[in-house]
Amino acid sequence: MSRRGFLVGAAALAAVPVLIAADPAVAAQELPDFPPDVSLYRSAYRNWVGEITADGLWACAPAAADQVVEVVNWAWRHGWRVRARGAAHGWSPLTITEGTASDTPVLLVDTAPHLTGLSLDSARAVRAGTGVTMEALLSYLEGHGLGVTAAPAPGDLTLGGALAIDAHGTAVPARGEQRLPGHTYGSLSNLVLSLTAVAWDENSGAYVLRTFDRDEADCAALLTHLGRALVTEVVLRVGANVDLRCVSRTDIPAAELFAAPGSDGRTLASHLDASGRVEAIWFAFTELPWLKVWSVTPTRPLTSRHVTSPYNYPFSDNVPTVVADLVGRMTSDAAWYLAPVLGNAQYDVAALGLVATLSADIWGPSKNTLLYIRPTTLRVAANGYAVLTTRAQVQRVVAEFTSFYRERLAAYAALGRYPVNGSVEIRVTGLDDPADAELDGARAPLLSALRQSDTHPAWDTAVWLDVLTLPGTPYAEAFLRELEQFLLRTFDGEHALTRVEWSKGWAYTDEAAWSDEEVLGTAVPASLGEAEWGQAAGILDRLDPHRVLGNGFLDRLLR
Repeated sequence: MSRRGFLVGAAALAAVPVLIAADPAVAAQELPDFPPDVSLYRSAYRNWVGEITADGLWACAPAAADQVVEVVNWAWRHGWRVRARGAAHGWSPLTITEGTASDTPVLLVDTAPHLTGLSLDSARAVRAGTGVTMEALLSYLEGHGLGVTAAPAPGDLTLGGALAIDAHGTAVPARGEQRLPGHTYGSLSNLVLSLTAVAWDENSGAYVLRTFDRDEADCAALLTHLGRALVTEVVLRVGANVDLRCVSRTDIPAAELFAAPGSDGRTLASHLDASGRVEAIWFAFTELPWLKVWSVTPTRPLTSRHVTSPYNYPFSDNVPTVVADLVGRMTSDAAWYLAPVLGNAQYDVAALGLVATLSADIWGPSKNTLLYIRPTTLRVAANGYAVLTTRAQVQRVVAEFTSFYRERLAAYAALGRYPVNGSVEIRVTGLDDPADAELDGARAPLLSALRQSDTHPAWDTAVWLDVLTLPGTPYAEAFLRELEQFLLRTFDGEHALTRVEWSKGWAYTDEAAWSDEEVLGTAVPASLGEAEWGQAAGILDRLDPHRVLGNGFLDRLLR
Protein backbone atom coordinates (compact mmCIF):
# COMPACT_ATOMS: atom_id res chain seq x y z
CA MET A 1 0.00 0.00 0.00
CA SER A 2 1.24 3.50 -0.78
CA ARG A 3 2.15 5.76 2.14
CA ARG A 4 -0.82 7.96 1.28
CA GLY A 5 -3.10 4.94 1.18
CA PHE A 6 -1.79 3.78 4.54
CA LEU A 7 -2.38 7.17 6.18
CA VAL A 8 -5.89 7.56 4.80
CA GLY A 9 -6.75 3.96 5.67
CA ALA A 10 -5.46 4.35 9.21
CA ALA A 11 -7.53 7.49 9.66
CA ALA A 12 -10.66 5.76 8.44
CA LEU A 13 -10.11 2.78 10.76
CA ALA A 14 -9.47 5.03 13.75
CA ALA A 15 -12.72 6.90 13.08
CA VAL A 16 -14.93 3.84 13.63
CA PRO A 17 -14.76 1.59 16.72
CA VAL A 18 -13.83 -2.00 15.88
CA LEU A 19 -16.63 -4.21 17.24
CA ILE A 20 -16.47 -7.97 17.76
CA ALA A 21 -19.70 -9.74 18.66
CA ALA A 22 -19.56 -11.34 22.09
CA ASP A 23 -19.83 -15.07 22.66
CA PRO A 24 -22.89 -15.33 24.96
CA ALA A 25 -21.26 -18.02 27.07
CA VAL A 26 -18.08 -15.96 27.55
CA ALA A 27 -20.12 -12.84 28.28
CA ALA A 28 -22.18 -14.68 30.90
CA GLN A 29 -19.02 -15.93 32.55
CA GLU A 30 -17.05 -12.68 32.53
CA LEU A 31 -19.97 -10.30 33.09
CA PRO A 32 -22.45 -12.28 35.18
CA ASP A 33 -25.98 -10.92 35.53
CA PHE A 34 -25.37 -8.20 32.96
CA PRO A 35 -28.64 -6.50 31.92
CA PRO A 36 -30.08 -8.89 29.32
CA ASP A 37 -31.65 -6.18 27.16
CA VAL A 38 -28.26 -4.47 26.57
CA SER A 39 -26.14 -6.19 23.94
CA LEU A 40 -22.46 -6.71 24.67
CA TYR A 41 -19.51 -6.80 22.31
CA ARG A 42 -15.74 -6.61 22.34
CA SER A 43 -14.27 -3.36 21.09
CA ALA A 44 -10.94 -1.69 20.50
CA TYR A 45 -10.40 1.84 21.76
CA ARG A 46 -8.26 4.35 19.88
CA ASN A 47 -7.96 8.01 20.73
CA TRP A 48 -7.68 10.56 17.91
CA VAL A 49 -4.00 10.09 17.20
CA GLY A 50 -3.65 6.47 18.31
CA GLU A 51 -1.32 7.19 21.21
CA ILE A 52 -3.80 5.77 23.73
CA THR A 53 -5.11 2.37 22.69
CA ALA A 54 -6.81 -0.63 24.23
CA ASP A 55 -7.85 -3.87 22.56
CA GLY A 56 -10.67 -6.26 23.34
CA LEU A 57 -12.47 -4.24 26.01
CA TRP A 58 -16.06 -5.05 26.79
CA ALA A 59 -18.47 -2.47 25.41
CA CYS A 60 -22.18 -1.90 24.99
CA ALA A 61 -24.54 0.58 23.34
CA PRO A 62 -27.58 1.22 25.55
CA ALA A 63 -30.73 1.92 23.56
CA ALA A 64 -31.98 4.54 26.02
CA ALA A 65 -31.02 6.43 29.14
CA ASP A 66 -32.71 3.94 31.47
CA GLN A 67 -30.45 1.23 30.09
CA VAL A 68 -27.44 3.43 30.85
CA VAL A 69 -28.51 3.42 34.51
CA GLU A 70 -28.89 -0.36 34.46
CA VAL A 71 -25.35 -0.69 33.13
CA VAL A 72 -23.87 1.69 35.73
CA ASN A 73 -25.65 -0.11 38.57
CA TRP A 74 -24.40 -3.44 37.28
CA ALA A 75 -20.85 -2.04 37.14
CA TRP A 76 -21.09 -0.71 40.71
CA ARG A 77 -22.32 -4.04 42.07
CA HIS A 78 -19.62 -6.02 40.27
CA GLY A 79 -16.62 -3.74 40.86
CA TRP A 80 -16.34 -2.44 37.30
CA ARG A 81 -15.80 1.08 35.99
CA VAL A 82 -17.76 2.66 33.15
CA ARG A 83 -16.34 4.95 30.49
CA ALA A 84 -18.64 6.78 28.09
CA ARG A 85 -17.32 6.80 24.51
CA GLY A 86 -18.42 9.07 21.72
CA ALA A 87 -16.12 9.78 18.77
CA ALA A 88 -12.88 9.32 20.78
CA HIS A 89 -11.72 12.54 19.11
CA GLY A 90 -9.38 13.60 21.87
CA TRP A 91 -5.78 13.31 23.01
CA SER A 92 -5.78 13.22 26.82
CA PRO A 93 -6.44 10.12 28.98
CA LEU A 94 -9.87 11.23 30.17
CA THR A 95 -11.62 8.15 28.79
CA ILE A 96 -9.06 5.35 28.76
CA THR A 97 -5.52 5.40 30.12
CA GLU A 98 -2.67 3.92 28.12
CA GLY A 99 -1.87 0.36 29.12
CA THR A 100 -5.47 -0.64 29.87
CA ALA A 101 -5.49 -4.41 29.30
CA SER A 102 -8.37 -6.35 27.75
CA ASP A 103 -9.13 -8.06 31.06
CA THR A 104 -9.37 -4.78 32.99
CA PRO A 105 -12.84 -4.40 34.54
CA VAL A 106 -13.65 -1.37 32.39
CA LEU A 107 -16.80 -1.20 30.30
CA LEU A 108 -17.14 1.20 27.37
CA VAL A 109 -20.61 2.69 26.91
CA ASP A 110 -21.04 3.84 23.32
CA THR A 111 -23.38 6.82 23.17
CA ALA A 112 -23.36 7.49 19.42
CA PRO A 113 -25.55 4.56 18.23
CA HIS A 114 -28.72 5.43 20.19
CA LEU A 115 -28.47 8.47 22.48
CA THR A 116 -29.08 10.80 19.56
CA GLY A 117 -32.53 12.28 20.04
CA LEU A 118 -33.17 15.86 18.90
CA SER A 119 -36.22 18.04 19.51
CA LEU A 120 -37.04 21.67 20.11
CA ASP A 121 -37.77 22.29 23.77
CA SER A 122 -38.94 25.82 23.06
CA ALA A 123 -38.49 28.47 20.39
CA ARG A 124 -34.86 28.97 21.46
CA ALA A 125 -33.87 25.75 23.18
CA VAL A 126 -33.01 22.31 21.84
CA ARG A 127 -33.13 18.98 23.68
CA ALA A 128 -30.38 16.65 22.54
CA GLY A 129 -29.01 13.24 23.38
CA THR A 130 -25.33 13.35 24.19
CA GLY A 131 -24.43 10.83 21.49
CA VAL A 132 -25.53 13.15 18.68
CA THR A 133 -22.69 14.54 16.57
CA MET A 134 -22.05 18.25 16.29
CA GLU A 135 -22.77 18.07 12.57
CA ALA A 136 -26.15 16.44 13.17
CA LEU A 137 -26.99 18.95 15.91
CA LEU A 138 -26.03 22.00 13.86
CA SER A 139 -27.85 20.61 10.80
CA TYR A 140 -31.00 20.14 12.88
CA LEU A 141 -30.73 23.67 14.24
CA GLU A 142 -30.13 25.08 10.77
CA GLY A 143 -33.33 23.42 9.59
CA HIS A 144 -35.21 25.42 12.21
CA GLY A 145 -33.43 28.71 11.55
CA LEU A 146 -31.24 28.33 14.63
CA GLY A 147 -27.51 28.11 15.28
CA VAL A 148 -24.58 28.90 17.57
CA THR A 149 -21.95 31.62 17.45
CA ALA A 150 -19.00 29.24 17.28
CA ALA A 151 -18.29 25.52 17.36
CA PRO A 152 -15.30 23.16 17.18
CA ALA A 153 -14.14 22.50 13.62
CA PRO A 154 -14.66 18.68 13.57
CA GLY A 155 -18.25 17.68 12.87
CA ASP A 156 -17.81 14.13 14.15
CA LEU A 157 -17.52 15.13 17.81
CA THR A 158 -20.38 13.93 19.98
CA LEU A 159 -22.18 16.59 21.96
CA GLY A 160 -21.49 14.76 25.21
CA GLY A 161 -17.78 14.63 24.54
CA ALA A 162 -17.72 18.30 23.56
CA LEU A 163 -19.49 19.38 26.75
CA ALA A 164 -17.30 17.19 28.96
CA ILE A 165 -14.21 19.20 28.01
CA ASP A 166 -15.76 22.69 27.45
CA ALA A 167 -15.27 22.55 23.69
CA HIS A 168 -15.16 25.88 21.89
CA GLY A 169 -14.79 27.54 18.54
CA THR A 170 -13.32 30.95 17.85
CA ALA A 171 -15.34 34.15 18.34
CA VAL A 172 -15.37 37.42 20.21
CA PRO A 173 -17.60 40.38 19.36
CA ALA A 174 -16.30 42.57 16.57
CA ARG A 175 -16.11 46.25 17.39
CA GLY A 176 -19.71 47.44 17.67
CA GLU A 177 -21.17 43.92 17.55
CA GLN A 178 -23.84 42.98 20.10
CA ARG A 179 -24.43 39.45 21.28
CA LEU A 180 -27.54 37.94 19.76
CA PRO A 181 -30.13 36.42 22.15
CA GLY A 182 -29.43 32.74 22.73
CA HIS A 183 -25.77 32.98 21.72
CA THR A 184 -22.49 32.98 23.66
CA TYR A 185 -18.88 33.80 22.85
CA GLY A 186 -17.76 31.23 25.42
CA SER A 187 -17.76 27.43 25.39
CA LEU A 188 -20.61 25.14 24.40
CA SER A 189 -20.99 24.29 28.10
CA ASN A 190 -22.17 27.85 28.67
CA LEU A 191 -25.28 27.14 26.56
CA VAL A 192 -26.61 24.38 28.83
CA LEU A 193 -29.99 25.08 30.47
CA SER A 194 -30.36 21.66 32.09
CA LEU A 195 -28.82 18.23 31.84
CA THR A 196 -29.74 14.68 32.81
CA ALA A 197 -26.98 12.60 34.36
CA VAL A 198 -26.43 9.34 36.20
CA ALA A 199 -26.14 10.12 39.91
CA TRP A 200 -26.03 8.18 43.16
CA ASP A 201 -29.28 8.30 45.16
CA GLU A 202 -28.76 7.70 48.85
CA ASN A 203 -32.41 6.95 49.55
CA SER A 204 -32.68 4.15 47.02
CA GLY A 205 -29.12 2.97 47.46
CA ALA A 206 -28.50 2.92 43.72
CA TYR A 207 -27.62 5.07 40.74
CA VAL A 208 -30.54 6.88 39.12
CA LEU A 209 -31.16 9.39 36.35
CA ARG A 210 -31.46 12.91 37.68
CA THR A 211 -32.06 16.19 35.91
CA PHE A 212 -30.00 19.17 37.05
CA ASP A 213 -31.05 22.70 36.17
CA ARG A 214 -28.44 25.33 35.38
CA ASP A 215 -29.21 27.26 38.55
CA GLU A 216 -28.35 24.26 40.80
CA ALA A 217 -24.99 24.19 42.52
CA ASP A 218 -24.38 20.57 41.49
CA CYS A 219 -24.94 21.42 37.84
CA ALA A 220 -21.90 23.70 37.93
CA ALA A 221 -19.59 20.67 38.23
CA LEU A 222 -21.40 18.67 35.55
CA LEU A 223 -21.26 21.36 32.85
CA THR A 224 -17.59 20.45 32.23
CA HIS A 225 -17.03 17.15 34.05
CA LEU A 226 -13.91 15.76 32.27
CA GLY A 227 -15.43 12.28 32.05
CA ARG A 228 -16.04 12.06 35.81
CA ALA A 229 -19.79 11.81 35.13
CA LEU A 230 -22.13 10.38 32.51
CA VAL A 231 -24.64 12.79 30.99
CA THR A 232 -27.35 11.31 28.77
CA GLU A 233 -29.29 14.38 27.61
CA VAL A 234 -29.02 18.17 27.67
CA VAL A 235 -31.15 21.18 26.89
CA LEU A 236 -29.19 23.95 25.18
CA ARG A 237 -30.00 27.61 24.72
CA VAL A 238 -29.70 28.53 21.05
CA GLY A 239 -30.41 31.59 18.93
CA ALA A 240 -31.20 32.70 15.43
CA ASN A 241 -28.84 31.33 12.80
CA VAL A 242 -26.60 33.74 10.88
CA ASP A 243 -24.81 33.65 7.57
CA LEU A 244 -21.03 33.79 7.83
CA ARG A 245 -18.40 34.77 5.32
CA CYS A 246 -15.00 33.11 5.76
CA VAL A 247 -12.04 34.66 3.97
CA SER A 248 -8.68 32.87 3.96
CA ARG A 249 -5.36 34.62 3.48
CA THR A 250 -1.88 33.20 3.10
CA ASP A 251 0.01 36.41 2.30
CA ILE A 252 0.50 38.05 5.72
CA PRO A 253 3.95 37.38 7.24
CA ALA A 254 4.01 35.95 10.75
CA ALA A 255 6.17 38.90 11.79
CA GLU A 256 3.31 41.23 10.86
CA LEU A 257 0.36 39.12 12.02
CA PHE A 258 1.95 38.33 15.40
CA ALA A 259 3.77 41.65 15.84
CA ALA A 260 4.24 43.35 19.20
CA PRO A 261 1.22 45.28 20.47
CA GLY A 262 0.92 48.77 19.07
CA SER A 263 2.41 47.79 15.72
CA ASP A 264 0.83 48.99 12.52
CA GLY A 265 -0.23 46.59 9.84
CA ARG A 266 -2.39 43.51 9.50
CA THR A 267 -2.12 42.21 13.05
CA LEU A 268 -4.28 39.53 14.58
CA ALA A 269 -5.85 42.16 16.85
CA SER A 270 -6.82 44.31 13.87
CA HIS A 271 -8.68 41.37 12.33
CA LEU A 272 -10.40 40.72 15.66
CA ASP A 273 -11.58 44.32 15.74
CA ALA A 274 -12.95 44.06 12.22
CA SER A 275 -14.65 40.65 12.39
CA GLY A 276 -14.31 39.09 15.85
CA ARG A 277 -13.68 35.60 14.47
CA VAL A 278 -10.19 34.48 13.47
CA GLU A 279 -7.97 31.42 13.32
CA ALA A 280 -4.28 31.40 12.45
CA ILE A 281 -2.60 28.19 11.31
CA TRP A 282 1.17 28.64 11.20
CA PHE A 283 3.02 25.67 9.73
CA ALA A 284 6.40 24.93 11.29
CA PHE A 285 9.42 26.58 9.66
CA THR A 286 7.31 28.83 7.40
CA GLU A 287 6.80 32.58 7.37
CA LEU A 288 3.24 32.94 6.04
CA PRO A 289 0.41 31.60 8.23
CA TRP A 290 -2.97 30.51 6.89
CA LEU A 291 -5.34 33.06 8.39
CA LYS A 292 -9.10 32.44 8.39
CA VAL A 293 -11.39 35.37 9.15
CA TRP A 294 -15.13 34.91 9.65
CA SER A 295 -17.61 37.77 9.66
CA VAL A 296 -21.37 38.00 10.08
CA THR A 297 -22.60 38.80 6.57
CA PRO A 298 -26.37 38.61 5.91
CA THR A 299 -26.02 38.94 2.13
CA ARG A 300 -23.60 37.03 -0.07
CA PRO A 301 -20.74 39.27 -1.25
CA LEU A 302 -20.14 39.20 -4.99
CA THR A 303 -16.72 37.61 -4.57
CA SER A 304 -17.84 34.87 -2.18
CA ARG A 305 -18.78 31.34 -3.19
CA HIS A 306 -22.07 30.17 -1.70
CA VAL A 307 -21.47 26.92 0.23
CA THR A 308 -24.40 24.65 1.05
CA SER A 309 -22.54 22.03 3.08
CA PRO A 310 -19.55 21.94 5.48
CA TYR A 311 -15.97 20.71 4.92
CA ASN A 312 -14.97 23.07 2.17
CA TYR A 313 -11.20 22.50 2.35
CA PRO A 314 -10.74 19.07 0.69
CA PHE A 315 -6.98 19.60 0.42
CA SER A 316 -6.91 19.66 4.23
CA ASP A 317 -9.38 16.83 4.84
CA ASN A 318 -7.58 14.37 2.58
CA VAL A 319 -3.85 13.82 2.95
CA PRO A 320 -2.18 15.00 -0.30
CA THR A 321 0.41 12.71 -1.85
CA VAL A 322 3.31 15.10 -1.30
CA VAL A 323 2.46 15.40 2.41
CA ALA A 324 1.85 11.67 2.79
CA ASP A 325 5.21 10.85 1.19
CA LEU A 326 7.05 13.23 3.51
CA VAL A 327 5.24 11.94 6.59
CA GLY A 328 6.00 8.39 5.52
CA ARG A 329 9.70 9.13 5.18
CA MET A 330 9.84 10.92 8.51
CA THR A 331 8.04 8.22 10.46
CA SER A 332 9.36 5.08 8.77
CA ASP A 333 12.91 6.26 8.01
CA ALA A 334 13.32 8.54 11.07
CA ALA A 335 13.95 11.43 8.69
CA TRP A 336 12.74 14.03 11.17
CA TYR A 337 15.10 16.61 9.66
CA LEU A 338 12.50 16.94 6.87
CA ALA A 339 10.25 18.95 9.21
CA PRO A 340 10.99 22.27 7.41
CA VAL A 341 10.22 20.61 4.07
CA LEU A 342 6.95 19.23 5.43
CA GLY A 343 5.98 22.60 6.89
CA ASN A 344 6.50 24.32 3.57
CA ALA A 345 4.69 21.53 1.71
CA GLN A 346 1.69 21.94 4.01
CA TYR A 347 1.70 25.68 3.41
CA ASP A 348 1.93 25.19 -0.36
CA VAL A 349 -0.94 22.70 -0.30
CA ALA A 350 -3.09 25.18 1.64
CA ALA A 351 -2.20 28.20 -0.50
CA LEU A 352 -2.71 26.36 -3.80
CA GLY A 353 -5.71 24.40 -2.53
CA LEU A 354 -7.60 27.53 -1.56
CA VAL A 355 -7.29 28.75 -5.13
CA ALA A 356 -7.94 25.42 -6.82
CA THR A 357 -11.10 24.71 -4.82
CA LEU A 358 -12.42 28.29 -4.85
CA SER A 359 -12.53 28.18 -1.04
CA ALA A 360 -10.54 31.31 -0.18
CA ASP A 361 -13.77 33.29 0.09
CA ILE A 362 -16.87 31.30 1.05
CA TRP A 363 -20.27 32.28 2.42
CA GLY A 364 -23.32 30.48 3.76
CA PRO A 365 -25.23 29.36 6.87
CA SER A 366 -22.94 29.25 9.90
CA LYS A 367 -22.55 25.45 10.00
CA ASN A 368 -21.06 25.36 6.53
CA THR A 369 -18.08 27.54 7.42
CA LEU A 370 -17.68 26.54 11.09
CA LEU A 371 -17.27 22.82 10.39
CA TYR A 372 -14.20 22.10 8.28
CA ILE A 373 -12.30 19.07 9.65
CA ARG A 374 -13.12 15.48 8.64
CA PRO A 375 -11.72 12.34 10.33
CA THR A 376 -9.61 11.72 7.21
CA THR A 377 -7.31 14.66 7.94
CA LEU A 378 -3.70 14.04 8.98
CA ARG A 379 -3.62 12.73 12.55
CA VAL A 380 -1.23 14.73 14.72
CA ALA A 381 -0.59 15.09 18.44
CA ALA A 382 -1.57 18.43 19.97
CA ASN A 383 -0.99 20.37 23.15
CA GLY A 384 -3.41 23.06 24.23
CA TYR A 385 -3.82 26.05 26.56
CA ALA A 386 -6.19 28.94 27.09
CA VAL A 387 -4.65 32.24 28.19
CA LEU A 388 -7.20 34.47 29.89
CA THR A 389 -6.67 38.20 29.48
CA THR A 390 -8.36 41.41 28.37
CA ARG A 391 -9.31 42.06 24.79
CA ALA A 392 -6.72 44.85 24.69
CA GLN A 393 -3.93 42.41 25.66
CA VAL A 394 -4.62 39.74 23.00
CA GLN A 395 -1.87 40.93 20.65
CA ARG A 396 0.62 41.00 23.53
CA VAL A 397 -0.16 37.39 24.46
CA VAL A 398 0.13 36.26 20.84
CA ALA A 399 3.35 38.20 20.26
CA GLU A 400 5.06 36.91 23.39
CA PHE A 401 4.08 33.31 22.74
CA THR A 402 5.00 33.24 19.06
CA SER A 403 8.32 35.00 19.74
CA PHE A 404 9.29 32.37 22.31
CA TYR A 405 8.07 29.53 20.07
CA ARG A 406 10.06 30.82 17.11
CA GLU A 407 13.24 31.28 19.17
CA ARG A 408 13.07 27.81 20.74
CA LEU A 409 12.25 26.10 17.45
CA ALA A 410 15.30 27.74 15.86
CA ALA A 411 17.47 26.77 18.84
CA TYR A 412 16.42 23.12 18.56
CA ALA A 413 16.98 23.14 14.79
CA ALA A 414 20.50 24.50 15.30
CA LEU A 415 21.19 21.31 17.28
CA GLY A 416 19.72 19.16 14.52
CA ARG A 417 16.49 18.59 16.42
CA TYR A 418 13.04 19.13 14.87
CA PRO A 419 10.39 18.62 17.57
CA VAL A 420 7.53 20.26 15.65
CA ASN A 421 6.46 19.29 12.16
CA GLY A 422 2.83 20.37 12.27
CA SER A 423 1.54 23.84 13.02
CA VAL A 424 0.72 26.40 15.67
CA GLU A 425 -3.01 27.11 15.81
CA ILE A 426 -4.34 30.27 17.46
CA ARG A 427 -7.99 31.02 18.21
CA VAL A 428 -9.65 33.69 20.35
CA THR A 429 -12.91 33.36 22.28
CA GLY A 430 -14.91 35.13 24.92
CA LEU A 431 -15.37 33.72 28.42
CA ASP A 432 -18.28 31.78 29.91
CA ASP A 433 -20.74 34.42 31.10
CA PRO A 434 -23.62 32.54 32.78
CA ALA A 435 -25.96 35.41 31.88
CA ASP A 436 -25.75 34.25 28.25
CA ALA A 437 -27.94 31.28 29.21
CA GLU A 438 -30.74 33.79 29.94
CA LEU A 439 -31.77 31.87 33.04
CA ASP A 440 -31.97 33.50 36.47
CA GLY A 441 -29.33 32.13 38.80
CA ALA A 442 -27.43 30.24 36.09
CA ARG A 443 -24.15 28.84 37.42
CA ALA A 444 -20.76 29.08 35.73
CA PRO A 445 -19.09 25.81 34.65
CA LEU A 446 -16.66 25.24 37.53
CA LEU A 447 -14.06 23.33 35.52
CA SER A 448 -14.28 25.23 32.25
CA ALA A 449 -11.06 26.88 31.12
CA LEU A 450 -13.29 29.80 30.14
CA ARG A 451 -14.79 30.42 33.58
CA GLN A 452 -14.45 34.08 34.46
CA SER A 453 -11.84 35.07 37.03
CA ASP A 454 -13.13 36.32 40.38
CA THR A 455 -9.93 38.28 41.01
CA HIS A 456 -9.72 39.81 37.51
CA PRO A 457 -13.25 40.70 36.42
CA ALA A 458 -11.85 42.83 33.56
CA TRP A 459 -10.57 39.72 31.79
CA ASP A 460 -13.06 39.01 29.03
CA THR A 461 -11.08 37.04 26.44
CA ALA A 462 -9.16 33.78 26.02
CA VAL A 463 -6.37 33.14 23.53
CA TRP A 464 -6.22 29.44 22.64
CA LEU A 465 -2.74 28.16 21.74
CA ASP A 466 -2.10 24.72 20.25
CA VAL A 467 1.06 23.16 18.83
CA LEU A 468 0.67 20.13 16.54
CA THR A 469 3.28 17.53 15.66
CA LEU A 470 3.37 13.93 14.48
CA PRO A 471 3.17 11.37 17.29
CA GLY A 472 6.54 9.91 18.14
CA THR A 473 8.51 12.95 17.02
CA PRO A 474 11.85 12.99 18.93
CA TYR A 475 12.29 15.80 21.48
CA ALA A 476 8.63 16.87 21.13
CA GLU A 477 7.80 16.38 24.80
CA ALA A 478 10.88 18.27 25.98
CA PHE A 479 10.08 21.13 23.59
CA LEU A 480 6.42 21.25 24.62
CA ARG A 481 7.46 21.22 28.27
CA GLU A 482 9.52 24.34 27.64
CA LEU A 483 6.52 26.01 26.02
CA GLU A 484 4.26 25.00 28.89
CA GLN A 485 6.64 26.29 31.53
CA PHE A 486 6.98 29.54 29.58
CA LEU A 487 3.19 29.96 29.50
CA LEU A 488 2.77 29.20 33.19
CA ARG A 489 5.64 31.55 34.08
CA THR A 490 4.72 34.41 31.74
CA PHE A 491 0.94 34.38 32.08
CA ASP A 492 0.85 33.68 35.80
CA GLY A 493 -2.19 35.68 36.85
CA GLU A 494 -0.88 39.23 36.64
CA HIS A 495 -1.92 40.49 33.20
CA ALA A 496 -3.00 37.07 31.95
CA LEU A 497 -3.50 33.52 33.22
CA THR A 498 -2.74 30.13 31.66
CA ARG A 499 -5.19 27.26 31.91
CA VAL A 500 -4.93 23.88 30.20
CA GLU A 501 -7.13 22.68 27.35
CA TRP A 502 -8.58 19.48 28.77
CA SER A 503 -8.79 17.39 25.60
CA LYS A 504 -5.19 17.98 24.48
CA GLY A 505 -1.63 17.61 25.79
CA TRP A 506 -0.39 19.31 28.99
CA ALA A 507 1.53 18.57 32.21
CA TYR A 508 4.66 17.64 30.25
CA THR A 509 7.85 16.08 31.50
CA ASP A 510 10.72 15.64 29.05
CA GLU A 511 9.34 12.21 28.21
CA ALA A 512 5.53 12.37 28.35
CA ALA A 513 2.39 14.46 28.63
CA TRP A 514 0.00 14.36 31.63
CA SER A 515 2.90 13.35 33.86
CA ASP A 516 4.26 16.44 35.60
CA GLU A 517 3.02 16.13 39.18
CA GLU A 518 3.58 19.82 39.91
CA VAL A 519 1.33 20.85 37.03
CA LEU A 520 -1.26 18.16 37.77
CA GLY A 521 -1.43 18.73 41.50
CA THR A 522 -0.70 22.44 41.88
CA ALA A 523 -0.72 24.55 38.71
CA VAL A 524 -3.96 23.21 37.23
CA PRO A 525 -6.07 23.53 40.41
CA ALA A 526 -4.58 26.95 41.16
CA SER A 527 -5.41 28.24 37.68
CA LEU A 528 -9.08 27.46 38.24
CA GLY A 529 -9.09 28.47 41.90
CA GLU A 530 -8.38 26.08 44.76
CA ALA A 531 -11.82 26.58 46.30
CA GLU A 532 -13.66 26.08 43.03
CA TRP A 533 -11.52 23.06 42.18
CA GLY A 534 -12.29 21.49 45.54
CA GLN A 535 -15.97 22.29 45.17
CA ALA A 536 -16.17 20.62 41.77
CA ALA A 537 -14.24 17.54 42.91
CA GLY A 538 -16.49 17.25 45.98
CA ILE A 539 -19.69 17.44 43.93
CA LEU A 540 -18.49 14.83 41.45
CA ASP A 541 -17.47 12.53 44.30
CA ARG A 542 -20.85 12.94 45.99
CA LEU A 543 -22.73 12.20 42.77
CA ASP A 544 -20.53 9.13 42.18
CA PRO A 545 -19.16 8.11 45.59
CA HIS A 546 -18.13 4.66 44.33
CA ARG A 547 -16.10 6.18 41.49
CA VAL A 548 -17.72 3.96 38.91
CA LEU A 549 -17.40 6.83 36.42
CA GLY A 550 -13.69 7.46 36.35
CA ASN A 551 -10.26 6.04 35.67
CA GLY A 552 -6.80 6.07 37.18
CA PHE A 553 -5.81 9.38 35.63
CA LEU A 554 -8.94 11.16 36.87
CA ASP A 555 -8.34 9.66 40.31
CA ARG A 556 -4.96 11.42 40.33
CA LEU A 557 -6.22 14.67 38.86
CA LEU A 558 -9.36 15.10 40.99
CA ARG A 559 -8.04 13.64 44.20
